[in-house]
Amino acid sequence: MENREKLLREESIGKLLFKLSLPAMVGMMVNALYNMVDTIFVGNGVGALAIGGLTVAFPIQMAIMSLALLVGIGAQANISISFGAGQIDKANQYAGNAYALMTIIAITLSVLGLIFIVPILQLFGASATLLPYARDYMQIIFFGSVALSLSVVNSNVLRAEGNAKMAMVLMIIGMGLNIILDPIFIFGFKMGIRGAALATVISQFVGLGCAVYYMSTGNSIIKISRTTLRLKFQYVRDIIKLGFPTFIRQIAGSILAIFLNNGIVFYGGDIALSAFGIINRVMMFLFLPMFGIVQGFQPIAGFNYGALAIDRVKQVVKTATKALIVYCVTGLIVILTLHVPILRLFTDDQQALAIGAYAIKIMFLGIPIVGLQIISASFFQAIGKAKPALVLSLMRQVLMLLPLIIIMPQLFNLGLTGIWLAFPLSDIASTLISILILRKEWKALDHLAPSEQTT
Repeated sequence: MENREKLLREESIGKLLFKLSLPAMVGMMVNALYNMVDTIFVGNGVGALAIGGLTVAFPIQMAIMSLALLVGIGAQANISISFGAGQIDKANQYAGNAYALMTIIAITLSVLGLIFIVPILQLFGASATLLPYARDYMQIIFFGSVALSLSVVNSNVLRAEGNAKMAMVLMIIGMGLNIILDPIFIFGFKMGIRGAALATVISQFVGLGCAVYYMSTGNSIIKISRTTLRLKFQYVRDIIKLGFPTFIRQIAGSILAIFLNNGIVFYGGDIALSAFGIINRVMMFLFLPMFGIVQGFQPIAGFNYGALAIDRVKQVVKTATKALIVYCVTGLIVILTLHVPILRLFTDDQQALAIGAYAIKIMFLGIPIVGLQIISASFFQAIGKAKPALVLSLMRQVLMLLPLIIIMPQLFNLGLTGIWLAFPLSDIASTLISILILRKEWKALDHLAPSEQTT
């Protein structure tokens, strides 16, 4: 603990940011790579319309993930606080209650999802053509949602006890196995999109099994028993309370997808949704490592803000912002230069390729500056200012993008092009507002003194 505090207080900001960001960036990159490879196999093994089915299913999976993060992040925060106070038994209670609560929620989701699968898929934009693909995929995913949900919670529990490397290893095992099983089930067993779903579920269960084995060998600080698995109101309440802001941010993306998917199908048809699904995977591949930088940035900013080391706070904001801008500009150049061969990895459907090549050049225009918006939201979260953190987190996807994807297609009869234009316009507007809010806090930092409150 002392060594960690010394690093946060004294280590060069550039080196420290690199050290703390690298493991998270690797994990995020593996996650992004998995999402791309999974879609590539489906596109080549089943067809472009199957990618449309995945695009319908993806925000539903994200909704399941949002509930898992509600429990997982809430548990992680409470476990960390308990460890800090030396209350190991209380930390065990939070972990046990998180596992039990998540199991109940996941089973409920599975049952309800399977019963109402058709109206749920239609809500998220499934046309008569895309519905069979989305249904075949989500039927299996709903069956395996317990494994997905518990794996997320387990990763958060491991991070809470300071074992981020094991959390990363377990994630790599699961996703690596998924990439191996995908072609076997899709091409070898000719299972189509069901094969992709089955590969996902099996991989998640294997990853969860490895986690259970690790926890049961005594290597983990957290100890789970029948007593800790009994739900108690105070622990459930605390978990939900601290996990709720993350849940809101995650579920907002799923709500956005309802309008986005339906708008794309309405103005462009099923193939346009498939093209968007491909672009979305490419965008995730670019975006997810950025959040690895953010995960390294937050503990540095938070610790030094608490220690009133304001110069170091400002320095890490500047360093992280520069790193994100360089990363985004480099990524944009690569994608705009190689967008055609990148899109061809997913499909050979000429209509999907034409729509995708046109859309990607518009949608990615705001990427170079979006790092400023991400850092602004993360900064307020790091220093414990929940309200501006939540507003800025929702700014880009909900407060800006949602109205724009409704308004822009009708403006000057832009149609589908209006939806694509909504993305850079949202990036620009949300970044400008974020800078203004951050600038105000930036000036306030200079007035902080050691005797003042920092929360």
